[in-house]
Amino acid sequence: MCVKGWNWGTAKFSGPLLSFDVNDNTAFEIPLSNVSQCATGKNEVTLEFHQNDDTEVSLMEVRFYVPPSQADERQDPVEAFAKSVLSRADVIQATGDALCIFKELQCLTPRGRYDIRIYPTFLHLHGKTFDYKIPYTTVLRLFLLPHKDQRQMFFVISLDPPIKQGQTRYHFLILLFSKEEDINLTLNMSEEDVERRFEGKLSKNMSGSLYEMVSRVMKALVNRKITVPGNFQGHSGAQCITCSYKASSGLLYPLERGFIYVHKPPVHLRFEEISCVNFARGTTTTRSFDFEIETKQGNQYTFSSIEREEYGKLFDFVNAKKLNIKNRGFKEGMKGKIDEYSDSDDDQHDAYLERMKAEGKIREEGNDSDESEGESDESFNPGEEDDDIAEEYDSNASASDSSDEGGDSEDESAKKKKPKKTKVVKEKKERKPRKEKKQKDTGGPKRPMSAYMLWLNSSRERIKAETPGISVTEISKKGGEMWRQLGKEEKEEWEAKAGEAKRQYDKLKKEYAESGGGSASSSKKESKKSAGKKDDKKRKSAGGDKDRDRGGSDSFKSKEFIETSEESSSDSDRKSKAKRKKKESDDDEEEEAASTPASSEEDSD
Repeated sequence: MCVKGWNWGTAKFSGPLLSFDVNDNTAFEIPLSNVSQCATGKNEVTLEFHQNDDTEVSLMEVRFYVPPSQADERQDPVEAFAKSVLSRADVIQATGDALCIFKELQCLTPRGRYDIRIYPTFLHLHGKTFDYKIPYTTVLRLFLLPHKDQRQMFFVISLDPPIKQGQTRYHFLILLFSKEEDINLTLNMSEEDVERRFEGKLSKNMSGSLYEMVSRVMKALVNRKITVPGNFQGHSGAQCITCSYKASSGLLYPLERGFIYVHKPPVHLRFEEISCVNFARGTTTTRSFDFEIETKQGNQYTFSSIEREEYGKLFDFVNAKKLNIKNRGFKEGMKGKIDEYSDSDDDQHDAYLERMKAEGKIREEGNDSDESEGESDESFNPGEEDDDIAEEYDSNASASDSSDEGGDSEDESAKKKKPKKTKVVKEKKERKPRKEKKQKDTGGPKRPMSAYMLWLNSSRERIKAETPGISVTEISKKGGEMWRQLGKEEKEEWEAKAGEAKRQYDKLKKEYAESGGGSASSSKKESKKSAGKKDDKKRKSAGGDKDRDRGGSDSFKSKEFIETSEESSSDSDRKSKAKRKKKESDDDEEEEAASTPASSEEDSD
């Protein structure tokens, strides 16, 4: 017994047994003949077992963690473990011989092609990857449903408990057959045994459509009736309705005692489970509607995108089955307003279509009036007065005087255009003058080095000699480590040298300041800057005068240019004046700042 929740030991294969040893003591043994499937993952092997029909609870799965092997890299230890299991396991183990085998049947859930082996007490699905053993006691219902294309058939087996693969549960086994596929079937039993066992339901030799043979054999072995669609017939004549459930398209079959949806995911709802149903308007278009089913447990199933032609048939079916319709009063009292959902086999009144036709006629009449009178829709810009629009576009309207028609057309186009609002130029707030960066005084004495830098300069060559090929950054890094490891006395020696260098620097700096080196150089730079800015100002003002002289020449300009340029020139004059005022104020402030002597670096230091 292990109370940790896991066992760490050694797996040994001895004959038909897999023994798991912990500290050289056998913890448990697994008869490999009971293994139904062996699946591998990353560093993991999963053993699945046949279900024991005689017990209520049976072990179905054991997982082993196989650590990666360091010894032999060529062989994966997980694959080696799985091969050892499969070589001794009876994966397709069954009691007795199969009555018959159906090869390569197309399965929708679980997806793939499977061989179905029919045994006296269970059904065995054998695929390329997975195997399933389905006892007949777990089969609840059988359904045989014709596809909407009338060329295929669904055979649905309802299971409880469901078959599982990993964390996936399959409550329905759905097989898809072609109606044209035939088979000759011979049961692996004597005629006397067939007669005694199935009492005429089956015979030793049978032939017919494949779906008929499978359903007939299953019905005899499971001893349950096969459910087929009832009297319901849709608009297209099919016994099903095309719809979508959970963003996947499928078929909804109204049955005599319930609804079944195939195929992804399959849903079976019995009438006795249904609390109420609802017909809802389609969310995207009026050409379709949604059929909602609410169960007594509070679950809701919405089958969407059903063609509106199916509405009448489905409503009549639900009404005949006396199901509670949520919006029945609305439908019966407002029949004139929900004609888009009524059965459209006959040409009945369509409110939506009539409304669209009326709107189309209005548009056509409007177009005819435009062509005959040359008028446009004047209510395009509600809230705008006609006088304002005309004033703003007077220049465009009078631009072409060659023909009256051209003027009229431009007048109308001007009315159509939305008048542009004149931009209001906001005066920008004056910015504070930027603080000038302190200029580095190259003529002054150099700052002294710290104790660490003095030590590093003296030790640099020694570090290079000890580690040849070291980079500059690595020298600094290693020097920092060595400096931290120095003793207090050695550091005091270098700190004394640094102190002496600092005192010498202070002395030289004082002498340099008394000679006026720092302040003189800074004042020279400030005067150069202010002189340069004044020159720029002069050049800009001279250029502006030239532009004004050029604009005042007596060159010929058309009437349109004069009228349209008046507004733009007045705007540009206002902008240029504001810019000039701002520049002058900035220059005055900079001159004042230049006239005051700049603080020297000595004070900051």
